[in-house]
Amino acid sequence: MSTQVKIKIILGSTRQNRFSDKPGAWIFEETKKKEGVDAELLDLRDYPLPFFDEPMSPAMIKDGAYPNEATKKWALKISEADAFIMVTPEYNHGTSGVLKNALDSVYTEWNNKPIGFVSYGGVGGARAVEQLRLVAIELQMAPIRSAVHIMGGPWNLLDDNGKLKDGALEPFQQSAEGMLDQLMWWARALKTAREQ
Repeated sequence: MSTQVKIKIILGSTRQNRFSDKPGAWIFEETKKKEGVDAELLDLRDYPLPFFDEPMSPAMIKDGAYPNEATKKWALKISEADAFIMVTPEYNHGTSGVLKNALDSVYTEWNNKPIGFVSYGGVGGARAVEQLRLVAIELQMAPIRSAVHIMGGPWNLLDDNGKLKDGALEPFQQSAEGMLDQLMWWARALKTAREQ
């Protein structure tokens, strides 16, 4: 039984001039500091999934036999993980369409794994996270309580060159620590359970 925990951090926006790559890179570095963690950043730009329109629910597909090659590639990457962190914007009181589609495209690969959130947008992206928690439960995941909600308008955290201002994410350090501690606990517990 491996004690190494594999955490996949998913950037939930593919927009031009998106903000998600900034907190994504930050939480990736914070995650790598944890002992016994193998962290990987997944950019949905690198996984151009078709809009889900298959005749069969992914919950009915066995052994990753998805009909679309892009979906098979995504499923394989998701299956490697013991836990996830989703970096989500808030669009119209919800998450992005591209992130919801990525969640909907596969099923068993998500099952019995914990998920944490880093969000931004209106009220720190809290409404997007609430929606994602409901989706995660339906995917048989374990959404953890603590999250990182980046308040104050993400664009106010950038300098004139579009880079994060020095120390811009420091106010969220404590939230990140709490979220990562919970995520690690659940990741280890559920990994042990899956391996038994």
